[in-house]
Amino acid sequence: MKKCRLMAPGPTPVPDDVLLKMAKPIIHHRTPQFQAVLKRVNAKLKDAVKTINPVLILASSGSGAMEASVVNFLSTGDKAIVIKGGKFGERFAEICSAYGVETVDYDVTWGESADPDIVDEMIKKNPEVKVVYSTLCETSTGVVNDIKAIGKVVSQSDTILVVDAISGLFADKFEPDNWGVDIVVAGSQKGFMLPPGLGFMSVSKKAQELAGKSNLPKYYFDVKAALISHANNNTPWTPAISLIIGLETVLDMLLEEGLENVIERHARLAKVTREAIKAIGLEVFALSPSNALTSVKVPEDIDGTLIPKMMRDEQMVTIAGGQAFLKGKIFRIAHLGYMDVFDTISTIAALEVVLSELGHKVEMGKGIGKVQELLKSDKR
Repeated sequence: MKKCRLMAPGPTPVPDDVLLKMAKPIIHHRTPQFQAVLKRVNAKLKDAVKTINPVLILASSGSGAMEASVVNFLSTGDKAIVIKGGKFGERFAEICSAYGVETVDYDVTWGESADPDIVDEMIKKNPEVKVVYSTLCETSTGVVNDIKAIGKVVSQSDTILVVDAISGLFADKFEPDNWGVDIVVAGSQKGFMLPPGLGFMSVSKKAQELAGKSNLPKYYFDVKAALISHANNNTPWTPAISLIIGLETVLDMLLEEGLENVIERHARLAKVTREAIKAIGLEVFALSPSNALTSVKVPEDIDGTLIPKMMRDEQMVTIAGGQAFLKGKIFRIAHLGYMDVFDTISTIAALEVVLSELGHKVEMGKGIGKVQELLKSDKR
């Protein structure tokens, strides 16, 4: 028997208590029983996301929420600034293009974070821009952006700020209301510790006003319809009932642990992983790394495409490789959601074996020893 470990940045492991909750007999969604669940979940979601704004629940992946953040707040021919520092920043631009929205692209070097001063300059040069799209954590590179500084810049204009927090939420510090974020996009399969299938989108009053002017086609992802239903503890369409029931358990776990403690837990796992990576002679790729994952440069003497494959098939540890032109050049280890230091130890141990088998010189146990050393000095 072999135990599999899921150490990729989404989907992430699901706690047993959540799985058991979702395994209970399903209930009908147009009943007082489910409305009571939804009422509790809606309130807890606002606390977890740290917002006073409504947080809409969509039966979709996070990409569905990304699309909803385009079609509900823009019109044909509108302009949007898109911060493109990886695959998910690029996704915003692709969605805009699909709906006839002109994008002013801020092409950030992959592995680096966006410069708020450049965003400021772009807004001033393009005063007709309606929306700025950014990622909190750019999952394809492992970078975290300075949303606080970007939000300060955007809030000084009539533009709204949309942030893809799909992988960064609960891992990196994020205070959307205090930082001037109008729309937060998230998904269930990351820090929410659920299977894929739920998208989330908070909507500020400033964004709601813009939604009233949008003429882009929309039906299933109609925010105005969703907000009306949300106010009545309902959904316009059939919700993902079991996932929402599991979501309540997740929210209880997060709020009981304390959101600052949740972020600290992610930061701790990120730190010990990166120190272990350095101990075995490898280099972290991201210059401003997120707590959600660690991106690692592949040594030049080995085929980087084999690392995730061998980790998964031989060591039973699933990590992620690089995307686009970074394929084979980096690999990515997550610290996201339902993970602990023993998952990290197992991953580093497996990585040492795989690197050695690929012919890279590794002092076996060096990375594991660094993790244990850090754990010994950190008594939390």
